[in-house]
Amino acid sequence: MTRVHDHGGGVRSLRVPIPDNPLGHTLVYVVDTDRGPVLVDTGWDDPASWDALTAGLTACGTSVADLHGVVVTHHHPDHHGLCGRVREASGAWIAMHEADTAIVRRTRRTRPDRWFTYMTAKLTAAGAPADHVAPLGAAGPRTRLPGLSPALPDREIVPGELLPLPGRRLRAIWTPGHTPGHVCLHLEEEHPARLPGNGRLFSGDHLLPGITPHIGLYEDPEDATVTDPLGDYLDSLERIGRLAPAEVLPAHQHVFADARARVRELLAHHEERLAGLHALLAEPLTPWQLAVRMEWNRPWERIPHGSRTIAVSEAEAHLRRLVKQGRAEPVPGSDPTAYRAV
Repeated sequence: MTRVHDHGGGVRSLRVPIPDNPLGHTLVYVVDTDRGPVLVDTGWDDPASWDALTAGLTACGTSVADLHGVVVTHHHPDHHGLCGRVREASGAWIAMHEADTAIVRRTRRTRPDRWFTYMTAKLTAAGAPADHVAPLGAAGPRTRLPGLSPALPDREIVPGELLPLPGRRLRAIWTPGHTPGHVCLHLEEEHPARLPGNGRLFSGDHLLPGITPHIGLYEDPEDATVTDPLGDYLDSLERIGRLAPAEVLPAHQHVFADARARVRELLAHHEERLAGLHALLAEPLTPWQLAVRMEWNRPWERIPHGSRTIAVSEAEAHLRRLVKQGRAEPVPGSDPTAYRAV
């Protein structure tokens, strides 16, 4: 059954399924403009997802062919995946922040074997055991990875500027952390039900009502810059809290109000987590060892291989925040590098 929800004021949402994922679906938003509908995200590149998107647009009284553009909150395949098919069917433009466009460009030119080599080196440096690293080397160059040929955007989202949506006021807010180029989109129009607050916010994965987004590392193998994605995320959260929208329209779960309260919850959650990791570092630990000891939504032994790799990336992001705060430091001479509390 097609799931379409009318949020009023020329904004509707479609549930586009994500195959084999506990999140279940991406909320793709359809925003009416004077030149035709514009999508906020598109969903995963999968036949069932495409069918849900097209059926949802039909239920809205429109079609893929009528689309004017696509605004992508960030490059992840459950948001960006169907952009290419949408553009082929409609001629719609695709807009994305330059930092995530750089990742898309790098992904498109990266061969699977190079990706496996890079991930093997990263995981080994993080202290991953041989039985976790070995499957990457055995995968081989012909292994197909999802999202390795994403559509290259043809327009740039410039933070602080209004997007080209005729008849609407949709302003881009750069909110790095979940990805380097993640953007929230502020609809600077009175809420259709006149709820108190400052318009509505399409929050992507930055601000979700009941879960915290993954904060990991997205680095160019040829760039030695040491990033601080968790610090970026926390700063971005505070920026959204000050905006105080009347309602938040996230990419997962459900619409909610009181963004400031949710921001406070997330800031407190991350500070509590950092304090817990600081306590764990009373003994020197590699990023892998720290990830094993961190609390997840299920026991470590039940976390599948790919999700463990993501967990290690998140552990590294938290370690970088602790190091930048002066609360942790690498242990000299350790190989792989271990960290300890300061």
